[in-house]
Amino acid sequence: MRSRQRGAMRSVFWLLGLAALAVALALLVGHNASTVTLFWPPYRFDVSFNLVLFCLIAGFLLLHAALLAIGAIRDLPMRAQRWRSQQVERSVVGSVMDALAHQLAGRFVRAQSAAQHALDQLKSVAPGQWPRRDQLQVLAHLLVAESAQSLQNRERRDENLQAALDPALSKGAPDASEGALLRAVRWAVEDRDVDAARSRLAELPQGAGRRIQALRLKLRVARLGGATSEALETARLLAKHKAFSPDTARSIVRGLVLDALRDAHDMAQLEAVWTGLDADERTMPELALAAARRGNQLVLQRRDAEDDEVRRVAARLRSWLEPMWQQFDALEPAQQRQLVMTFEPGLPQLDSAWLARLEQQQRSSPNNALLQYLAGQACLQRQLWGKASQLLTQASHGLNDPTLLRRTWRALARLAEERGDEAAAQAAWKQAALLD
Repeated sequence: MRSRQRGAMRSVFWLLGLAALAVALALLVGHNASTVTLFWPPYRFDVSFNLVLFCLIAGFLLLHAALLAIGAIRDLPMRAQRWRSQQVERSVVGSVMDALAHQLAGRFVRAQSAAQHALDQLKSVAPGQWPRRDQLQVLAHLLVAESAQSLQNRERRDENLQAALDPALSKGAPDASEGALLRAVRWAVEDRDVDAARSRLAELPQGAGRRIQALRLKLRVARLGGATSEALETARLLAKHKAFSPDTARSIVRGLVLDALRDAHDMAQLEAVWTGLDADERTMPELALAAARRGNQLVLQRRDAEDDEVRRVAARLRSWLEPMWQQFDALEPAQQRQLVMTFEPGLPQLDSAWLARLEQQQRSSPNNALLQYLAGQACLQRQLWGKASQLLTQASHGLNDPTLLRRTWRALARLAEERGDEAAAQAAWKQAALLD
């Protein structure tokens, strides 16, 4: 509606302007009796001033039109060349779009043909002739390489990838070249070629290496190469940038920490991994249990370990498990069982404070068979035979786990032997044998 009103107002102003021009001409030439005399000896020409004025105006218009016509004729070759270039450019863009559409639709052969057609047309175009010629060429090469990867034609893929990463093209299309490097990393991961993937990641500019897509690929490369520490650091960075949902990020970090704990070859590496964990990660029961189990395997369950080292490591592992003891009743039954089995190897090095704490925990949950078993084993280590026999006997009635129940009967058999009760010892050994 407003555009129509503007058009109507413009027409009114044009009419008023033409009317004013007509009035001005009428006033100028309507009663003008002036003449112009031209002398060309021996001739004399008398011409009306109005005629001379109109001739001058008409001559100016004709000269202007002639100059425009000459300029248009001279520009015809350039316009023809520009038109042909535009037609080629439209054809190239159309071929690249067709290749992309076929690639997304899973028609890899057609995508390859369309992208190759675009490359063939680009050969007739000089570099710098189009504003985005380099970008189109990189994308065409990348589409050919992507289709070749899908068709398992690695030779053609690598050939077009190298063409897309040509330094001359990278200067004109840096974003497309960075995309080609990211695709190269992904293809190397799919081929399980860790060295090639790391090499391509190193070629990325510093800014591109911090992008979420690059970090995702870096995480996959680190996990593929077994670099658990690097993968863990990358996963934390991705979680910080909210690249995953909270549950997914927690699961990935937990899995990587478990791998790092399992890969620790000595206690120094294990402590380094534990020290590198966040405060929230140290409170995860599964991580604390995994770290303590690995510590048991590395030191406490070794027969050749020195006594000082065993005591130090046992105290260290108890400090890792302490947050779980503070919420023992809130743990799931399976986690309580794992905590008891993980804590048991350190019972010989248990100090008085921890023994009192364990007894207090058992008294606060008197019907918990797991705590009865652990307290009984601790008393057995301290040669408190009567208390150990009482707790282990109670535990034998409530335990459902075959492993712990077998250990309970064996401990009861040894206690019976200490008392000299051969019948009770034989009965306990028999119960333990039935569970094997």
